[in-house]
Amino acid sequence: MNATPHSAALSITPTGTPSPALPEFIILMGKLRPRLHRYCARMTGSIFDGEDIVQDTLAKAAQAYDPATVQHAEGWLFRIAHNTAMDFLRSKAREEVHLAGEEPDTTADPHASAELRHATTAALRTFMQLLPAQRSAVILADVLGYAMDEAAEVMNVSLPAIKASLHRGRLRLRELARQPEGKAPPPALSPADQALLAEYVARFNARDFDGLRDMLGEQVHLNLVARLQLEGKAAVSGYFSRYSQVQGVMRVTPANVEGRPAIWIHQETDPQVNADYIVALDWHDGKLSMIRDFRYALYFEDEVLFRP
Repeated sequence: MNATPHSAALSITPTGTPSPALPEFIILMGKLRPRLHRYCARMTGSIFDGEDIVQDTLAKAAQAYDPATVQHAEGWLFRIAHNTAMDFLRSKAREEVHLAGEEPDTTADPHASAELRHATTAALRTFMQLLPAQRSAVILADVLGYAMDEAAEVMNVSLPAIKASLHRGRLRLRELARQPEGKAPPPALSPADQALLAEYVARFNARDFDGLRDMLGEQVHLNLVARLQLEGKAAVSGYFSRYSQVQGVMRVTPANVEGRPAIWIHQETDPQVNADYIVALDWHDGKLSMIRDFRYALYFEDEVLFRP
């Protein structure tokens, strides 16, 4: 299992069905995946939600791509990502209003309450203090390096509108930069999650892979990001067999990423190379319900550390 940074693996749909897209387009989707994640994570204020939106985007794109009508594939992909992210923010805003027991104000900006979403790093928190249009304009122009006309196409707005959003977003960022940063820690893990995570780490470091299989729920889902997805204990059990074959030094440490249990895997297959990556874990009734392994999506740890 040799890790390959930013691997451009074939994309699959959420059900595991190979996409009908042309091979060259599938390769392009793989190459753009890190940039798509940078955009989506900053738009949603969450690296996990950002990854979900990237996967939705790639699945939609793989099914809809038509080389006869898509002239600029990268811009087309980012437009799908932008629309998917905005749909997520609208849904989140409605959810927050519902939980608050209030009726939504249909005359207000439908995206405004999305800014209430909690972020767990300074960079994410800062972006989430911008209005969605300003946030998108700044990310496209200043983080991803899009030209004004390209950003306007992604957002489906006029050139004057994108320039105005970018100007206001930059002004707001400068205001925020003058304020004390006050980086907040992620929400604490529950005692149950802490205990389960400690047990998972202990078994992994002891190479007790049969013990790890015993922790799997019957309906567990494995997402080996940018590679494959598997459902069910029988199918996911084979995931640990690959780790049992790893040569060299491998150790695991617990992590808290956005208030979710996770592990850092530190693997040294070569004395000069230290391949670190994140695996996120979810539990249900004391059993593993989800494993998200980012071994083949090494852009993810850049977002965990968040280097803008």
